[in-house]
Amino acid sequence: MERHVLESRLAGDDEASVAALATLRSGATYWVGDRAQPVGRHAGVFTRRLQRLRMLGIEPLGLERAVQLIREQGRPVRTGMINSADRTWTTLLFLTEDGSALVACAGWPPPRVVREPPLQEFDPGPVRHLRSN
Repeated sequence: MERHVLESRLAGDDEASVAALATLRSGATYWVGDRAQPVGRHAGVFTRRLQRLRMLGIEPLGLERAVQLIREQGRPVRTGMINSADRTWTTLLFLTEDGSALVACAGWPPPRVVREPPLQEFDPGPVRHLRSN
């Protein structure tokens, strides 16, 4: 899907669509799937993703509403993603089966990778070996 076509699909006035359009116009990378998938497949996956993001302390913009809208629509949807040029924002798109209209979109900052501190040197003391007879 060409950029200008995707921009026209993001003409909604909800907060997630406005943010997605601004991100796309600021030089973001994007992709849109070539084929549609059943709604049930997406709704389950993104319900779990919503729960996971909330556990990480991230409140995704519009994801709960997007899951509700694709369930209500009940027909297969095409998915897409928009990633901001600076990698600080990700937008998930749900389009109609033919890609002619936006069903819903949601956005969130990518979870930061939590790096564990390096393991401390550990001295287990004398090692005993067990023998089997």
